[in-house]
Amino acid sequence: MKLFDGGRAPNPRRVRVFLAEKGLTVPLVPVDMAALEHRGEEVAQRNPLRRLPVLELDDGTVITESIAICRYFEELHPEPALFGTGALGKAKVEMWQRRLELNLMVSVAAAFRHIHPAMKEWEVPQIPEWGEANKPKVIEFLHLLDHELAQREFAAGDAYSVADITGMIAIDFMKPARIKVPEECTNVLRWYAALTSRPSATA
Repeated sequence: MKLFDGGRAPNPRRVRVFLAEKGLTVPLVPVDMAALEHRGEEVAQRNPLRRLPVLELDDGTVITESIAICRYFEELHPEPALFGTGALGKAKVEMWQRRLELNLMVSVAAAFRHIHPAMKEWEVPQIPEWGEANKPKVIEFLHLLDHELAQREFAAGDAYSVADITGMIAIDFMKPARIKVPEECTNVLRWYAALTSRPSATA
């Protein structure tokens, strides 16, 4: 088994943080995304979308997409439960994982990829107006999230989950996208500080 890893890029990081929370070690194959190595044949023959991360199992089976890879390891190693427990708990984690991914991470990524000069070769065509249009979407969602986090410790309830991993990494991604968490979002800032203080955050 080996994991083709893209360093500090958000989706590879999601898998590494998840594995760290599980206490699992998987051999990594580093791929230099800055040098566009993920577009090379080594990745393309395993993932025609030429994206990371990519998990290759011992029998050659390939799993792509960060959350799919995390779900695979959750089934093999169910404790600690990072996708929730029970019907309701699992549904809440899924709900907040999707909300944080689609309303925060995707908008932050759009702002970064369409505005940052370093992304010109990655995002073709690069449309700065679309990047700018996503910045207020991020702020709007953070205010919604702040209201929710006034009621609980973690994104989906009282237990840390994969939704928190997605949220933490999305907020980390805001720095290169040049977006700041509003000062008035004190619950988001408290939550983010707690997440980044976990040992897994450095994975």
